[in-house]
Amino acid sequence: MHKTKRLLYALLLASGPLLASCESASPVSNNQDTSPPQDELANWAEAADKAQASLVTHFWSPNLGYFQKTNTGDTAFNYWWQAHALDALCDAYSRTKDEKYLTLMSELLEGVRKTNGGTFSNNYYDDMEWMALACLRAYDLTKDEKYKATAEVLWEDIKTGWSDFMGGGISWKKDQRDYKNTPANAPASILASRLYQLNGDEKNLAWAKKIYDWQKENLVDPTTGLVWDGKNREGNNQIDKDWLFTYCQGVYIGAALELYQITGEQAYLDEATRTADYVLNSPHFTENGVLRERGGGDGGLFKGILVRYLTELALEEDVSEEKRNAYIAFLEKNGETLWESGTSKPAILFSSDWDTLPKGAVESSTQLSGVMLLESLARLDSLELL
Repeated sequence: MHKTKRLLYALLLASGPLLASCESASPVSNNQDTSPPQDELANWAEAADKAQASLVTHFWSPNLGYFQKTNTGDTAFNYWWQAHALDALCDAYSRTKDEKYLTLMSELLEGVRKTNGGTFSNNYYDDMEWMALACLRAYDLTKDEKYKATAEVLWEDIKTGWSDFMGGGISWKKDQRDYKNTPANAPASILASRLYQLNGDEKNLAWAKKIYDWQKENLVDPTTGLVWDGKNREGNNQIDKDWLFTYCQGVYIGAALELYQITGEQAYLDEATRTADYVLNSPHFTENGVLRERGGGDGGLFKGILVRYLTELALEEDVSEEKRNAYIAFLEKNGETLWESGTSKPAILFSSDWDTLPKGAVESSTQLSGVMLLESLARLDSLELL
């Protein structure tokens, strides 16, 4: 495997302890050090450790049992951000086997349930899908039945979103049944595939295929692999072809890859790589080899979602060496850029623009995307793929 050049910059030596006390979230408003990073090298696992520590230090509230909206004390609760936080904690535990992450995972699950009114059910089907996916990963790592039970309860709720309107598909949310989009369908296909692999229930595989088929037929450009966002949002049966998000590309790659790994059908792998190749080469998504999407709020998570599933694709053994090298080099270029240019030190807070330092408050959605990128690179590095 060709080894790409590493340019990962280390923290300032005076950065202090890696993980501050979790007694309370620590608002930070003036820690954006704009001095250039030192030239000292570090490995990606160390960077991921520091990013996870910052996530806890600056966003975790033990009193509320969830990750706050910002590092400056905004405690607003966003259900699907918490799902990705659970996924990120799974990344950390999978890599380190440090039991502090198990504690956080358990506390977060309970905090979400309590804050969400004593239930995991939600108005948004995509939000529930993300929570179920994170819980399946947590179950796979811990064998704690509470995670599996949560995923299975959510799956039963999610399936109620399917209807024959527009030929099938899962609605975006319960109070807008006639709008169907990629965020509600591609993750649902991933979830159904993983439930099939867990329990061997053929009904779940059938769900995974029919959801994927609807997604592919309605919201994917058959020539380029570009994935569109949704259909009939305004009740006019139109597709939002001008809504181009890394989120949508990532989840479609993930859904196709899951079905390839189950069935061995080459078409699924071809569809995953077609979309991935489009992302890497499209000015809609990249600039100088770096993901250009710079949204805040929910959009702060979009790049991290693409990174997660592009990493899975790069690790698929049947991907050609040429494509694998391209995907890994792309991920590494983004990581180097984020660490060198988009990370405030010593706080280790990330910008939504990965080549510019953050300004003002940082949202946990944005922070999570950075964590996911560094965890992906640490994983690739541990496999000697960098």
